[in-house]
Amino acid sequence: MDDRIRLAREILGREAVILGHHYQRDEVIRFADFRGDSYKLSKEAGKAAGKYIIFCGVHFMAESADILSRPGQITILPDLNAGCSMADMAEITQVEDCWEQLVRAGVTTDGGDGITPITYINSTAAIKAFVGERGGVVCTSANAAGAMKWGLAKNSKLLFLPDQHLGRNTGFGMGIPLNEMVVWDPYMLNGGLTPDRLKNAKVILWKGHCAVHQRFLPEHVDHVRARYPGIKVIVHPECRWEVCQKADALGSTERLLKIIRDAGPGTMFAVGTEIHLVNRMGKEFAAEGKKVITLDDSGCLCTTMFRISPQHLCWALENLVEGNVVNQIKVRDDVKHWARVALDRMLEIQ
Repeated sequence: MDDRIRLAREILGREAVILGHHYQRDEVIRFADFRGDSYKLSKEAGKAAGKYIIFCGVHFMAESADILSRPGQITILPDLNAGCSMADMAEITQVEDCWEQLVRAGVTTDGGDGITPITYINSTAAIKAFVGERGGVVCTSANAAGAMKWGLAKNSKLLFLPDQHLGRNTGFGMGIPLNEMVVWDPYMLNGGLTPDRLKNAKVILWKGHCAVHQRFLPEHVDHVRARYPGIKVIVHPECRWEVCQKADALGSTERLLKIIRDAGPGTMFAVGTEIHLVNRMGKEFAAEGKKVITLDDSGCLCTTMFRISPQHLCWALENLVEGNVVNQIKVRDDVKHWARVALDRMLEIQ
């Protein structure tokens, strides 16, 4: 399979660019021209020179690549079943209904005067467009604080979706008290919130989460500290607030990598994020005398990211060699315009 992938890549040459998310399995990401988190790969997608962008990630990432790509470029997702459970927790009609209820409650106008909507990049193109059209922005875990500051400079309130944990951890780190952040449940009338709670809230968080990072618990931090005295605990801000409060540092996948890279020999880290990345870091940094382990020994892999296999990658590449485009991700032009506005704002915010 590796030989077939290499041969297809050699034939396609610079016409094909492979982007690989950090959570990909080793046998796939080894073929990536660029590795990174959502933010880094979004930037690479916008600069990609090839005609074909093969995105080894999940559906919303491939959508973002198509939105940011140049005319004539084609974005391919090797397996269309590679979705994101978090992105599925905010469906566009639910978000539209939420917004209508906020307008009726007098929290905002339809155009977004009163509240700035912010969507995590882990969301559909339709929601990115919805946010962009109402003066909002897309964020990643790398620039969520910058996005929230940007949003609060426009309005006194934020609607943050779909990951409540990233919004809560980022807001708390900026000095916003927990009692000024509320959770909107899309399956309850008025989000399950009273008019007074909505009125007094500075940040309205969507009730969504990452299935992988949700698994990490405060007791995992206590256990690993007891077992390895002096170990540094670093976690992704998609983890629950209680875990993040016990950690030594929070960070996007790129920042977690930087923290370990910049540490001295002999440093030990327990990392709260997807297991493929943690295992890869463990092997990479062992040569520098650093120990990197997962925060939870029974930690879960990202099952949807895992759907991208060498077989899928090989199939997509060999079809391109034969002149066939398979699994193209193409965002509708009307959605693409406003989603591009929101993504461009994201790329301008540090």
